[in-house]
Amino acid sequence: MSTQASSYNLSRPTVKIIGRHHFFSKENNEPPHIHVESAENAAKFWLSPIELVWAVGYNSKELRQVRELVEENVDFFLEKWYEQPRNT
Repeated sequence: MSTQASSYNLSRPTVKIIGRHHFFSKENNEPPHIHVESAENAAKFWLSPIELVWAVGYNSKELRQVRELVEENVDFFLEKWYEQPRNT
């Protein structure tokens, strides 16, 4: 996939930063999900149920760790998702 991790773009609302992982979400026309970036790595997870949509740059161990962070914070991420104004 051609998706590249970028520096923290202010046009993407930050939901949470955990260590070096930057969690954000923006697309309004999709089910609840979260993006995560760290360094040159990026991934996207659906939140209900939790499922990896795509990932770039993470090795399997790192991806497992990111998924664990998503699982540990899913209630918070869903709460923030539904607080965001949506233009669908």
